[in-house]
Amino acid sequence: MPLQIINSFATWILKKRIHQMELFLKYPHEVQDELLFSLIKSAENTQIGRKYDFSSMKNYTTFSERIPVSTYEELEPLIELTRKGEQNVFWNSNIKWFAKSSGTTNAKSKFIPVSSEALENCHYKASKDLLCLFLNNNEDSQLFTGKSLRLGGSKQLYEDNNTFFGDLSAILIDNMPIWAEFSSTPSSKISLMGDWETKLPAIINETMNENVTSLAGVPSWMMVLLQKTLETTGKSNLLELWPNAEVYFHGGVSFEPYKEQYKKLFPKDSFKYYEIYNASEGFFAIQDQNDSDELLLMLDYGIFYEFIPMDTFGTLNQRVIRLNQVELHKNYALVITTNSGLWRYLIGDTIRFTSLSPYRIKVTGRTKHHINVFGEELMVENTDAAVAKTCKEFNCEIVDYTVAPIFMTNQQKGAHEWIIEFKTKPNSIENFRKALDENLQSVNSDYEAKRYNNMTLNPLVLNIARENLFYDWLKQEDKLGGQHKVPRLSNERTYLENLLKLQL
Repeated sequence: MPLQIINSFATWILKKRIHQMELFLKYPHEVQDELLFSLIKSAENTQIGRKYDFSSMKNYTTFSERIPVSTYEELEPLIELTRKGEQNVFWNSNIKWFAKSSGTTNAKSKFIPVSSEALENCHYKASKDLLCLFLNNNEDSQLFTGKSLRLGGSKQLYEDNNTFFGDLSAILIDNMPIWAEFSSTPSSKISLMGDWETKLPAIINETMNENVTSLAGVPSWMMVLLQKTLETTGKSNLLELWPNAEVYFHGGVSFEPYKEQYKKLFPKDSFKYYEIYNASEGFFAIQDQNDSDELLLMLDYGIFYEFIPMDTFGTLNQRVIRLNQVELHKNYALVITTNSGLWRYLIGDTIRFTSLSPYRIKVTGRTKHHINVFGEELMVENTDAAVAKTCKEFNCEIVDYTVAPIFMTNQQKGAHEWIIEFKTKPNSIENFRKALDENLQSVNSDYEAKRYNNMTLNPLVLNIARENLFYDWLKQEDKLGGQHKVPRLSNERTYLENLLKLQL
């Protein structure tokens, strides 16, 4: 069958989903209510369903009063039961897949349950919706005349007690529908290779002669792959290698600090960037407009959403609210109930709403990855924006960064200490440091107030990382490739101190 016909047929099939999306766009609260009680009904005869008497739950108030908000550590005993082969613990269908994630705050591995319902009705459904939204916004797209270059995790799947665990991307690739395998590169065999440094040249060797029309992966690791591809092929940009490339689907870390570098790799005004928000626990939101930095919250993926305002988070006054109570431009911690049996699970991410009709969001950081030692309430969204703006002003590029507090003593005021690895350095490090501090004040009024006349905080301290410092740190921590990333903000100094030691 000619590629043009395949492209037209695939586009027609995918765009039919637009009409289903219109339902949750028009009736968001009704869709979420119906979904919640469908989840409760499904799990009423599980161990957790009997414990909280799901069968008698008739409204949201009962649900919220009976079931506490939980962290992974609190749910771990039940998850371990299922990993050892016991079923019907927190979900009614058999759970045999677990997405292994060390997270970025704890070296201990987490094993997130992934049900067959979550695979089909969340992760794969979202993959199709991502294409659907892109195609709906770009009528002339020829996406299916070529292949999607996917960059997944570097962990293989392991079997234990008739259950399987590995990176979420490995689980998705291993269970991938035929249509997705046919339209992707590299092959599953290479995608699932365990060693990143062996996998990288294998991906390049297999993809350099393909007709790549789209790319998908975490910006930091995709950047490593693409720059290595240019070195290997001798091309000056990637459109010389893949002239039909149309779009890069990205997620996992903020795209803001990398945007200008990607524009040089794909120097074409019509090339698109589409952001996604997914995690081991589920797929939550998709950019639904060209040239936008907002994500549409997807309400029919088997995930019920609740939110904790960050101004009460972790306090005695902490409160949990529903979707119909959220306000614009406030930071919220995300709480999810899912079709994998996570009940009122605190995922650890923070978001804010940019639109209430429809519900669109931005990811602002992590509940544990912010700095609020001095009342500055600094979020990753702030530092990413300040870094991007400063790099643009100084025509320089970064690889990665992390920030930690310098605590007050009797002799000195507090400050923030940065370590940045540059791909292209600014002509003046000192001027860059001053501009970064000023730009940070311009995007965060609390930081600005603490910096006023050096009243509470001294000017930021900037360390310049040696080449490959962050790569070497991730390698040392066995976190090369895939979804792994360097924590950018922390309320304590562990990450920064370890990087500074490795710098020597």
